Amino acid sequence: MPILPAERDPRLITVRRGGTLTDEQHRLLAQWAALCAEHVLPLFEQQRPGDSRPRDAIETCRGWIRGEVRMREAHQTAFVANAAGRGQPDPARFAALAAGQAVAVAHIAAHDLGAAAYAIRAAVSAAPRDEAETARRRERQWQRDRLPAEVRALVLDDQALRSAICWNVFDG
Repeated sequence: MPILPAERDPRLITVRRGGTLTDEQHRLLAQWAALCAEHVLPLFEQQRPGDSRPRDAIETCRGWIRGEVRMREAHQTAFVANAAGRGQPDPARFAALAAGQAVAVAHIAAHDLGAAAYAIRAAVSAAPRDEAETARRRERQWQRDRLPAEVRALVLDDQALRSAICWNVFDG
């Protein structure tokens, strides 16, 4: 299931590519996505303590934010992080995918919701079945509490628009 809409929102496309997203807003989205992924990273690292690929992806994302990593390198790192999750139990798999989505924000800003959605899915899948909804709401609130003020309205609006293609994890 794709987490990017068929038609891209110009508010999530950089000014250089014909949208309205500033470079600073782009970096803030990447920073938030990295926080979301890092929050659930222990779910991967508990399963695969010797595998640093998702953590490396988050660090690559932060390097891109600082201007030390080129977009192409960050984009390629997303595939490496995603591969780390293959064959893993859902909490670890979703945590790796969150890291891959976070570093992919360098390429397409709208991947920020992918990082957040996969992080929520990781938290939900790690919770006992009867606590899944509480885990979803708790993780969603944790993320929202860390949204930078400069992009908060944009992200919350995007969550409302794209929740259906992000497994409805942003609902409620």
